[in-house]
Amino acid sequence: MTLALAFLVLLLTVPLFGGRLGRLEGVRIRWVGLAVAAFAVQVVLVTVVPDGSGSLHRILHLGTYALAAACLLRNLDLRFVWLLGLGGLLNLVAIASNDGVMPASRGALETAGLDVQSGQFANSDFVAGAHLAFLGDVFAVPAGWPGANVFSVGDVLMLVGVFLAVHAAAGSRLGGLGRTTLRRSQESPAAQ
Repeated sequence: MTLALAFLVLLLTVPLFGGRLGRLEGVRIRWVGLAVAAFAVQVVLVTVVPDGSGSLHRILHLGTYALAAACLLRNLDLRFVWLLGLGGLLNLVAIASNDGVMPASRGALETAGLDVQSGQFANSDFVAGAHLAFLGDVFAVPAGWPGANVFSVGDVLMLVGVFLAVHAAAGSRLGGLGRTTLRRSQESPAAQ
């Protein structure tokens, strides 16, 4: 829910800064299926089968970052994608150093109105004695607000990266003075 709201706000800001949403049609993201698969696996792990094998869930959770990273690396020529990658890397470091779970602070979970998961896999949860806890989900959208949830510094960097990349591709003033790198549909299919 939080990501959907953020994406809606992002799209609404493009015209406000002189960008054209129609320009996004021409952007071609290579290997996007890997990112979609990573997201789908995370949704299945967290919402469909959270009671499964904790070890398998953690391994699969870390594996989703490899899929997303492959997609990201294939598209580094798009402006600001590197910032998205930096945010993802910070999240991966926090997750990998905490046995496959993003550590969330108890205070952030309480602020968001979320419970500590017990016996279920959660991609983000309170971890006693968390390593690199400052990279974990230490910020919160308060309970009662739309999209109440916890988030990390890496999440903020990823959101800013997507925001700037979309603005750049749409030709917005926020996207870097109209200088964009677009991959148009006329590009040869072999390059994609």
